[in-house]
Amino acid sequence: MEPEMLQSPLLGLGEEDESDLTDWNLPLAFMKKRHCEKIEGSKSLAQSWRMKDRMKTVSVALVLCLNVGVDPPDVVKTTPCARLECWIDPLSMGPQKALETIGANLQKQYENWQPRARYKQSLDPTVDEVKKLCTSLRRNAKEERVLFHYNGHGVPRPTVNGEIWVFNKVSQGETGMGVSVSSSQDVLLLSQGGHSSYPFPAPVWGPTHGSQSSTNASNAAGPARGLLQHGLPTRSQRPSGVSTHSGVEPLNRLQNYTQYIPLSIYDLQTWMGSPSIFVYDCSNAGLIVKSFKQFALQREQELEVAAINPNHPLAQMPLPPSMKNCIQLAACEASELLPMIPDLPADLFTSCLTTPIKIALRWFCMQKSVRLVPGVTLDLIEKIPGRLNDRRTPLGELNWIFTAITDTIAWNVLPRDLFQKLFRQDLLVASLFRNFLLAERIMRSYNCTPVSSPRLPPTYMHAMWQAWDLAVDICLSQLPTIIEEGTAFRHSPFFAEQLTAFQVWLTMGVENRNPPEQLPIVLQVLLSQVHRLRALDLLGRFLDLGPWAVSLALSVGIFPYVLKLLQSSARELRPLLVFIWAKILAVDSSCQADLVKDNGHKYFLSVLADPYMPAEHRTMTAFILAVIVNNYTTGQEACLQGNLIAICLEQLNDPHPLLRQWVAICLGRIWQNFDSARWCGVRDSAHEKLYSLLSDPIPEVRCAAVFALGTFVGNSAERTDHSTTIDHNVAMMLAQLINDGSPMVRKELVVALSHLVVQYESNFCTVALQFMEEEKNYPLPSPAATEGGSLTPVRDGPCTPRLRSVSSYGNIRAVTTARNLNKSLQNLSLNEESGSSVAFSPGNLSTSSSASSTLGSPENEEYILSFETIDKMRRVSSYSSLNSLIGVSFNSVYTQIWRVLLHLAADPYPDVSDLAMKVLNSIAYKATVNARPQRILDTSSLTQSAPASPTNKGMHIHQVGGSPPTTSTSSSSLTNDVTKQPVSRDIASVRPANVGNMGVQYTPHSHQFPRTRKMFDKGPEQTADDADDTVGHKSFISAAVQTGFCDWSAKYFAQPVMKIPEEHDLESQIRKEREWRFLRNARVRKQAQKIIQKGISRLDDQIFLNRNPGVPSVVKFHPFTPCIAVADKDSICFWDWEKLEKLDYFHNGNPRYTRITAMEYLNGQDCSLLLTATDDGAIRVWKNFADLEKNPEMVTAWQGLSDMLPTTRGLARRVSIYLDRSKQGGAGMVVDWEQETGLLMTSGDVRIIRIWDTDREMKVQDIPTGADSCVTSLSCDSHRSLIVAGLGDGSIRVFDRRMALSECRVMTYREHTAWVVKAYLQKHPEGNIMSVSVNGDVRFFDPRMPESMKVLQIVKGLTALDIHPQANLFACGSMNQFTAIYNGNGELINNIKYYDGFMGQRVGAISCLAFHPHWPHLAVGSNDYYISVYSVEKRIR
Repeated sequence: MEPEMLQSPLLGLGEEDESDLTDWNLPLAFMKKRHCEKIEGSKSLAQSWRMKDRMKTVSVALVLCLNVGVDPPDVVKTTPCARLECWIDPLSMGPQKALETIGANLQKQYENWQPRARYKQSLDPTVDEVKKLCTSLRRNAKEERVLFHYNGHGVPRPTVNGEIWVFNKVSQGETGMGVSVSSSQDVLLLSQGGHSSYPFPAPVWGPTHGSQSSTNASNAAGPARGLLQHGLPTRSQRPSGVSTHSGVEPLNRLQNYTQYIPLSIYDLQTWMGSPSIFVYDCSNAGLIVKSFKQFALQREQELEVAAINPNHPLAQMPLPPSMKNCIQLAACEASELLPMIPDLPADLFTSCLTTPIKIALRWFCMQKSVRLVPGVTLDLIEKIPGRLNDRRTPLGELNWIFTAITDTIAWNVLPRDLFQKLFRQDLLVASLFRNFLLAERIMRSYNCTPVSSPRLPPTYMHAMWQAWDLAVDICLSQLPTIIEEGTAFRHSPFFAEQLTAFQVWLTMGVENRNPPEQLPIVLQVLLSQVHRLRALDLLGRFLDLGPWAVSLALSVGIFPYVLKLLQSSARELRPLLVFIWAKILAVDSSCQADLVKDNGHKYFLSVLADPYMPAEHRTMTAFILAVIVNNYTTGQEACLQGNLIAICLEQLNDPHPLLRQWVAICLGRIWQNFDSARWCGVRDSAHEKLYSLLSDPIPEVRCAAVFALGTFVGNSAERTDHSTTIDHNVAMMLAQLINDGSPMVRKELVVALSHLVVQYESNFCTVALQFMEEEKNYPLPSPAATEGGSLTPVRDGPCTPRLRSVSSYGNIRAVTTARNLNKSLQNLSLNEESGSSVAFSPGNLSTSSSASSTLGSPENEEYILSFETIDKMRRVSSYSSLNSLIGVSFNSVYTQIWRVLLHLAADPYPDVSDLAMKVLNSIAYKATVNARPQRILDTSSLTQSAPASPTNKGMHIHQVGGSPPTTSTSSSSLTNDVTKQPVSRDIASVRPANVGNMGVQYTPHSHQFPRTRKMFDKGPEQTADDADDTVGHKSFISAAVQTGFCDWSAKYFAQPVMKIPEEHDLESQIRKEREWRFLRNARVRKQAQKIIQKGISRLDDQIFLNRNPGVPSVVKFHPFTPCIAVADKDSICFWDWEKLEKLDYFHNGNPRYTRITAMEYLNGQDCSLLLTATDDGAIRVWKNFADLEKNPEMVTAWQGLSDMLPTTRGLARRVSIYLDRSKQGGAGMVVDWEQETGLLMTSGDVRIIRIWDTDREMKVQDIPTGADSCVTSLSCDSHRSLIVAGLGDGSIRVFDRRMALSECRVMTYREHTAWVVKAYLQKHPEGNIMSVSVNGDVRFFDPRMPESMKVLQIVKGLTALDIHPQANLFACGSMNQFTAIYNGNGELINNIKYYDGFMGQRVGAISCLAFHPHWPHLAVGSNDYYISVYSVEKRIR
């Protein structure tokens, strides 16, 4: 990405604000996403859109109780009355034929919605027929859904006791001798002629509350089901042939009677089981719904009782099915009758549910508003041309619009889970519920309220119905001309208008608002080729709003549509589909399986291979394919066959960085644990092609390449010599990234190397033992010892400041109090100090527990190798000839990789060092466990020629109790001739010996390293077990060692990419804050300039004085805020010099034998960061310092100079006789920062000047100084590309970084004879060089001239000096405890010897001083802990 250049707001800036524009044009360092957020994936949202239980309605029972020609006794019908049933007039044919035709028609109507179900009609049935029908359908349906449709127009209304009515057909001979077979309570006799002869006065059909009706409810519903207190005796319990009514009618009156028999809903539930759906089309249908719920509740209670008490009688019976999954649709409320308007069908509810368009048009024509559409009559409606399922015809289009509208209403009104259940789970249920919304609208207009369970919120007033009325209106208005004149049908503008509404929502809306109503319509439009392109475009823009939008779209049901579209060959859809799929997979990666199943991956492979696709779309395609192959073997196999590896390799060097990044990640994922892909990669020399990305300018791309190479060597299949050679090559290529500037890359590097360590575990165990032995026997002088007394004194007393905890992304790095810190520092003793005779044991390895806060680890593990041990190993390995110790056949790859890991374990960035510590310790642990009390290696068992190839288990080096492995078991040739004394160790000593109160400690992962005896005393015959242990351990490394880089990269696709970034949005808060900061900067520059122009006669007004927590070693003014940073050895304190208060104090995290030697503010004009450099060459960058709300956080850290090992530091002592600098070593590290170019110049106790590009986070150039002494001061000018270096030998060297390395030193001045304290290059085009040595000679050079232009002599014995960049001033501090300020002509302006205030104490020896970049302020730090700021007299200020 380009450095962030922001357009400058030229509007509204007056003359005086012109300088402000430079601020806008300056690039910002370390402000990319990778610096501002944690490198980890987003928390994945739980996706509820996938139906866990998709269902089908497989069987349908159509139960029609019409008794054609006989009206039920309890309904008084109007005349004329609604007659049509399933659009047939039953009186237009014979009763039986009418019944059969109606049944057949109803079946056809249902088949339109679900053609594949089994349909069974039951016309005017008996109870037994219904029972037989239901039980057989349930048996066949198994766990699927069954529909029960009940039309009760020919029987009495349902009873309050929970019964519906069916028939008991009686013929003449059935009833015995002239006695009526009826119980007056519940069997109703009606003559065929329609004359009702029921003898009792009950107005409601159901039991009257007489003595007979109180029969126990157990009769109705079996034992212990006592819900129906006034239940009716079932037919089986009725006394046959006895009439309970005194008036017995003669037989001839009875011969053609039909009886109505009640059927308990409880029984119906039992037969139907669950899941089921019930449709009731009869008056008072709501009663059935109520009873159904009561019975269902009763069943639940019975199930609970039976579950709690197995001896209960209920537990002995077959358990009743649970009715939770049942859906009911009823035509009206419990107290309502069905409408009888003659223009409507009698089964209005059924018509709405099964023939919605027909009834909707009919109803529309019955409204008054239809008069506005001339010539439309009920007869004309019947003639609408077209088929329902053909969207190009008028009828089909209306049906399509109707589906879209009802779906939309449901989606907007229903809770999401209910919508999923009713409208997405089952095709038939969804259709019925969409049509139910119409039923509610139509039937409510006739004072009838349809009921459903689960209950829906009312929808009949929803605004979308007006869109429906309009669509019907437009369609019907064309009818007369279409039918009479045959004109063409004009399609409805409905979908285009809804897309426009959606577009308006997208363009005009605010962030937080309700989701767009039109989403389900967009879904429908995908079906139409006319609108498809526009719909996909808008859908993509919607998905771009973020993961919430993707989840919404998935819950609407977009998935099958976009999956189906991948079969389209239209090129214009490619970019849109790629964008949409990238958004979906970024939020829900589980869709990878669906894609592979439907061959969707082939679509994306062809897009990625298409050179005409823009790079952005190929990037998204690479991301999609990377998700398809991620941890999914089927996907890996499919893409391998689709030639993914070759396609990716072709695009590795594409100019588009994000594409390079994702192509590399994609490669890394396809061969992750998939050996055939790895070998395919080997054949295409993929690893060699990836090498070029290891030096890519973009850190993310380097990171992706490291990831890909890491998984390339991380395969655990059997290996050959060939594969081992490849692994070694890759390892050595990766090792070159050890000093990469980006911690993200180095973290990925540790993981990549850990794969290698796991593969070649036995070899690494040997190297580890070798290094541990070496470390123990090599008497390296401890850095603690060389430092002598320079340990910072314990800061005691009541004012002991608290160090602020530092959050370096989750690792709390700081030791709580200063006292605790120092105590822990002094407690540290490296084991070499306690004598090197200690026998090697893991306990001794850890005698120095890590206290320095760099070493804190998130889990506080107690490691086998402590930080100090590792650090010592690292240093030992640089001096000792380890290569000669380890066998030739080792080819020293393992040694070098071990060294790289040692180096990374001492990384300044805590996450990197933690990861490397884990890898090293897991191997150290294995090695020590395996180094059993016997000879470490027996040369006879190892041949020199055998290749070092690991087994896939990672062999142990030894099996206990037997001989070491022979060549056949493990061909690892570890060493040739090294035989060692037995290493004594006992089981207990795995726990490190000294675990005291030493600050931060590592405690063992007991879960990772089991300490059971079996680990140590297996016999040789148990090698299989042994191998298992290793496998467990392997998984530990890979589990513990990982970065979230790939998931973090994927987050890019889940976030909005079309939105204007906030910093570019002129109205955003970020932008406003920025404008405010830049105006403040202009003000500071202007005011400071005014004071300096007045001329400075004195600079001794002390405006700030305070005691710093540590001896100040570097001070730095913030250029625009009244904040000053003061570094002591290893911590940084921030003071507000205006308010005279301390803002912050935190630990820098450098190891205890190092010190901070330089500081710079980065992005000082905007969001400031603080860069600290320590004399071991490490650079750390901090944010949130001096911030009251947040803790300081490490943004990045890297090894700026790699060769400055702490032990070489004492060599370049300062030459001057005036200084006793022996305590502080050499120059440490010096830096100079160029904000305009984002370049950081670094040098110090080395022979080069190294230039870092902070944008790329990589080293750009190493310029050799050509001198034998250290660099003590650096100054650069970006406009002239010049760098001036002052050196310890007194020379001043000028470099032009544009020239070749052999010619870039353009000037060397050797006029100083002693250590250069400061060399400064003025920043304007004619700027000169000013330099000062400890001897006090100040020299001015013109870089074009070979000799100095002017020499001044000032005080000798300088310890510190600074030059004001604006005012013509310089100040110097000396050992003689005073500060002198001079003007550019060398005239002394004033001395400062005493602090202002009571007693006027003498100033201590000056340790550091610095001018403010703009104000005439001078900060002075002295050895007596004080920090003071001086300025010009108050009247001038």
